[in-house]
Amino acid sequence: MPFPFRVVGFDLDGTLLDTSGDLTAAVNHALADAGRPPLTVEQVRPMVGGGSRHMLGLGLKATGGCSEAELDRLQALLLGHYEANIAVHTRPFAGCLDALDALAARGAVLAVVTNKLERLAKLVLGELGLTERFATILGGDSLGAGRAKPAPDLVLEMARRCGGGRAAFVGDSIYDVAAAHAAGMPAVACAFGFLQQPVETLGADAVIKGYEELVPTLERLAA
Repeated sequence: MPFPFRVVGFDLDGTLLDTSGDLTAAVNHALADAGRPPLTVEQVRPMVGGGSRHMLGLGLKATGGCSEAELDRLQALLLGHYEANIAVHTRPFAGCLDALDALAARGAVLAVVTNKLERLAKLVLGELGLTERFATILGGDSLGAGRAKPAPDLVLEMARRCGGGRAAFVGDSIYDVAAAHAAGMPAVACAFGFLQQPVETLGADAVIKGYEELVPTLERLAA
């Protein structure tokens, strides 16, 4: 039987990929330039999801705060370091590739929608050899300012580029759930992601503890 969702979209950081090691290194590169102490991976994980500026702003707030001008300068340092070291520690979460294979075998069209800059999302997926698995890859800047998640614009554009049809979205943050719901799609939350709050409070339609649960969970949601 055909899969009940024609399109399945995924967030990137904390959903498809564990990028926490490389993101932490980039944050700490910027913090070191500002004379701040480094943060641990555990401290940085819940800062991820709203884009690089938001993440760095939280890191600077945790170590003393800064002006907007300083944030501009340090964000450029962060992005430069991250781009040059984007896949040193980054890997897909356990079971992720098997789940993508299973969805593709059932005929689902797969996509990525992230608040990471589009060029960086495409770079890291390319470095890991994953680009060809996705029909489209959208970043926080793909449609211009103010249209990143939690706005529904990117998720709606994802569905359009994938040819339309019934769609679902998988993520790990309130940005993902809010964007999916605003776009009229069910949201699946990943309990293993970079959670900013307890996963049960995100308001997702379902929660998975691992990727082995994804296909049956989507089938239950469709029913």
